[in-house]
Amino acid sequence: MHILALIAGVAIILTVLLDAFETVVLPRRVQRHFRITILFYRNTWAPYAKLASHIKSQTRRETVLGYFGPLSMIALLIIWACSLIFAFALLQYAGGEHLSLSNQPINFRLLLYHSGETFFTLGYGDITPASYYSRVLSVLEAGMGFGFLAIVIGYLPTIYSAFSRREIEISLLDARAGSPPSAAELLTRAVDSLDAGTLDRLFHDWERWAAEVLESHLSYPVLSFYRSQHSNQSWLGALTVILDATALVITGIEGVSSEQARWTFKMARHAVVDLAQVVNAHYDPHAQERLGPVDLAQIRAQLAAKGLKMRQDAEAEEKLHNMRMKYEPYVLAIAKTLYISLPPWIRRDHIKDNWEAGPWDRMTQAQALGRISHERQGERQSVTVDDHF
Repeated sequence: MHILALIAGVAIILTVLLDAFETVVLPRRVQRHFRITILFYRNTWAPYAKLASHIKSQTRRETVLGYFGPLSMIALLIIWACSLIFAFALLQYAGGEHLSLSNQPINFRLLLYHSGETFFTLGYGDITPASYYSRVLSVLEAGMGFGFLAIVIGYLPTIYSAFSRREIEISLLDARAGSPPSAAELLTRAVDSLDAGTLDRLFHDWERWAAEVLESHLSYPVLSFYRSQHSNQSWLGALTVILDATALVITGIEGVSSEQARWTFKMARHAVVDLAQVVNAHYDPHAQERLGPVDLAQIRAQLAAKGLKMRQDAEAEEKLHNMRMKYEPYVLAIAKTLYISLPPWIRRDHIKDNWEAGPWDRMTQAQALGRISHERQGERQSVTVDDHF
């Protein structure tokens, strides 16, 4: 029995330490399937998101889904800590009678208590090691607990720093492509300053952003579950819009260079392909079509109104279709897994952008209308008095 406890304790400690190292310290993707982190997210995200999907309000639903990322990270840290405490209790149990507590018999429940106070370096002194073996275990556990807390303290700022860098470009996309963003809106809004190479610089910035998202989300997969500040924005939506826009430019728009668009498309496509594997997304052969003939015709008309003429021959349509097939199955699969709404190719609504909307707009508009009405009433009264005299 003691031998089994020793083997189980050592196995749990090694498994937890390896999983924590790969999740927090190792800055690369780990393809090993049996991991505590992978099992945790695969068995918690699906039921959590399923429950949240019943919320009808998009804003409230996104708020609830947004809690999962931070809460899951805290829960994972608790699982690691509890597993280590349990494992060291098993090792203490395997050592036999080696502790004293006012001459009371030591059972496994008290060993768990002793392991917990040692791991968190409380040191109450009510249970003391009585053998060389137990003293070594206590020192090792106290050191491990101290290092564990230090890693946690350093881990949280790193996560939120990467999240902040990701969200900056998403916020900048609001004025450039609308809320929610769309490829047609991005191109039409950029056309006014196209002569200065604005679109190329924009694509260059988004190429670097896609690379940063790929690196950060591979190193810290929990970032995939972090939602953006607004319910109509997301990291996946931003990637999709950039892929849509670069696909249109590569297909052919008169007077617009496609060289930078190709580099950006390659980087963004690389990101969605790898991240689809990170979130364990599955290919759906029955996924809904994102771009139909009617939408494509409207995109051509919207771009033509701004002086951007797209190619309309059969070869161009086939090229656009082939490019879409390189990334749309992946973004659709990620969206389905993470319950993210993908942006449309072209917007049909007249909703204000996020930067235009505000909680005081109606009040300030009502006050302005009231002042205008009052001034006009005063003018009519003044005209009436002048006519009287």
